[in-house]
Amino acid sequence: MKIRQVFFWLHLSAGASAGIVIFIMSVTGVLLTYERQMAEWADLRAYRIVRPHDGAERLAVEDVLERVQQQEPKAQLASVTVRAGDAPITVALGPRTLFVNPYDGTIMGEGAPGVRAFFRRVRDWHRWLGVNGEGRNGARAITGASNLVFLFIVCSGFYLWWPRTWTWRQVRSVIWFRGNLRARQRDFNWHNTAGFWCCVPLVIVVASATVISYRWSSDLVYRVAGEEPPRAAPPAAAAGARGGGVRTEGIDDLLQRGQRQVPDWRTLSVRIPRADDKTATLTIDQGSGGEPHKRSSMVLDFRSGKQEWEPFSAQSDGRRWRSLLRFAHTGEAGGLVGQTVAGIASAGGALLVWTGISLAIRRFLSWRRARPRVADERAA
Repeated sequence: MKIRQVFFWLHLSAGASAGIVIFIMSVTGVLLTYERQMAEWADLRAYRIVRPHDGAERLAVEDVLERVQQQEPKAQLASVTVRAGDAPITVALGPRTLFVNPYDGTIMGEGAPGVRAFFRRVRDWHRWLGVNGEGRNGARAITGASNLVFLFIVCSGFYLWWPRTWTWRQVRSVIWFRGNLRARQRDFNWHNTAGFWCCVPLVIVVASATVISYRWSSDLVYRVAGEEPPRAAPPAAAAGARGGGVRTEGIDDLLQRGQRQVPDWRTLSVRIPRADDKTATLTIDQGSGGEPHKRSSMVLDFRSGKQEWEPFSAQSDGRRWRSLLRFAHTGEAGGLVGQTVAGIASAGGALLVWTGISLAIRRFLSWRRARPRVADERAA
């Protein structure tokens, strides 16, 4: 058996074994393409901030948090996000996200729960095949393994796509969609054309997904950069067990320092420190939220009053590569264009699975029909 035949049967077997899971992840990936923009638009469209009167000043963020705490006495503050311009202040209370008027501190609402619930459900299918509870570990193992299989399918598919003879007629048949073709020829043409145009972005999307799915893959990024991988973060429950309250004093000072440090900021986010915390961390974003190279952080020491600013360029190679790979999976590292390319690649992945399974079924049925004829010929 020739090497090309070996790769063909491995390619076909991999697609048949993991095709359904890959199809689900591809379709849900398309639906999640513009999740960030759509969720933000749905959240903020109903909450337009109008100045009460000319010259009205916004409340200090610490005062806003105090008023939110008065309106929600049983909830515990988790984080606060300030957007540039006249936009609501976002306050997270555990799983809830509140939008607050920056001029009077009143809670305006919780955004668009229907839209958020839709995307949350789509993410559940994308990551865990819709499984909840303890079954998610097994579902995550299936999606992770299927992702690795998909990476092999894409790479081996490019090898199989490579024309034996480089003529324009031969190449044209596998790089562009053609009309007026019969079912099998159409599937073959669509399969090869989608594979050609989506190969590179699919390799990026699928390979970067392994960094999210597997710790060994994430550690490998640091080791390639010549660094020691960071230790795993402690469980959230253990971290939340310390202290009983939160500390809001000093948050305005931290926000003002961040504004001076990065004048063209778009969002400023602070995770509310616990009462016994000695520092607070500010995240400064100059992009859309999914561009790590436009994000920096500032840590304020409450005791000394000193600040430590860390732009993306100051991070180690391993941290930068890991961050970029995380958002390369969604395409957000490349902005709106990158998201669009990733979405098109996901749609191409779904088309590859659909046409690949169709071709496999046609091949199987053709083989079944040919068996009696071959047996009769041998008997004769």
